[in-house]
Amino acid sequence: MRFTLEQSFDAAPDAVAAAYADPALYEAFGELPRAGQPVVLSFDDDGTTTTLEVRWAFTAHLSPAARAVIDPHRLTWVERSRHDLAARTVTFRLIPDHYGDRFSCEGSYRFVDDGSGGTVRHTEGELRVKAPLVGRAAEHAILDGLADQFQAEVRLVEQFVKS
Repeated sequence: MRFTLEQSFDAAPDAVAAAYADPALYEAFGELPRAGQPVVLSFDDDGTTTTLEVRWAFTAHLSPAARAVIDPHRLTWVERSRHDLAARTVTFRLIPDHYGDRFSCEGSYRFVDDGSGGTVRHTEGELRVKAPLVGRAAEHAILDGLADQFQAEVRLVEQFVKS
């Protein structure tokens, strides 16, 4: 399933792009509603691009039907992202620690000036869940959660940029 998401930030595009490439930002993300405290596994900055690997864990409520086929303690993944700060773009791939044969997600986002000194993060990606009968419903549920998560990041990123 192809998807697009957008969030608006009250901060300049270069500052928002730099924040997402900074491992220290992810310490503040422990306050997010659907994922536990992310852990930065690796960070590499070659002067042109920054590559991050961050481990996430799903912590939101799962319905009893979902728990019948998915162990909520095994819903962990690594987000591998490549940040081009000059272009203000990021490519990402989510790599599940478990259920890798049933889940894939990758995409990109770009940080664009909104015309008033703020930023719009425009995300495009593709998400696939391979599960008979419930795959499409699972994709929609995951995307709803991802949209909530991204929106919850806005306040934390704005605070990070201001500090």
